[in-house]
Amino acid sequence: MSLPILFEDAEALVIDKPAGLAGEAPRKGDTSVESMLPDMRLGFFRVPAFVHRLDRDTSGCLLLARTPRALRRFSAAFEKREVKKDYLAIIEGVPDKEEGFVDLPLLKVSGRASGWRIESDPDGKPSFTRWRKLSSHGGRSLMLLMPETGRTHQLRVHMAEGLDMPIVGDPMYGKPDLEGMMLHAWRLNVPRGSKAPIEAEAPYPERFQKIGFELTQLDAAA
Repeated sequence: MSLPILFEDAEALVIDKPAGLAGEAPRKGDTSVESMLPDMRLGFFRVPAFVHRLDRDTSGCLLLARTPRALRRFSAAFEKREVKKDYLAIIEGVPDKEEGFVDLPLLKVSGRASGWRIESDPDGKPSFTRWRKLSSHGGRSLMLLMPETGRTHQLRVHMAEGLDMPIVGDPMYGKPDLEGMMLHAWRLNVPRGSKAPIEAEAPYPERFQKIGFELTQLDAAA
């Protein structure tokens, strides 16, 4: 199995991670992005390293650093909120506004029986997401999500709790769907000072089209 490369230079790779593929191997021997990293050296001595993460059920742009120096620079850009990330999601419901902003602090909670999850909590970490409704169909909406912070499960919880409209197929904060979870890391822009930014766009997911949301509906997000 090989992963499509959306961007490549001496510092970085951006790959198109498919939905259903874990970033880190949950068990030894399982296929994951991590297990495939040695095959992504592409002539370099060093194995590329994760700069950020995507959930197993999320597809799209995933940034890898090819040198330790690049990893430090890219990680700092994420921490300073300089990285621009655009996600596409299909949610259960139709917002009554065309665009909006979710300001909902998030906290990781865990229990012996239920395991861990992320919930909104006044004592949680500040978390912000801008959103825009692109189209609606059959009681669902195609959304452009623009996170300004990068918390674990941020977009999933912000849709489920902030809008009360969970992402279609979200097994933790909504309900599972046979086609999977409808969340896609669509575009990524990482500034690099005097150098040209890293820019990548992952192809529109086939699973979105299977449930009635066509590629032409992205015109509003261009």
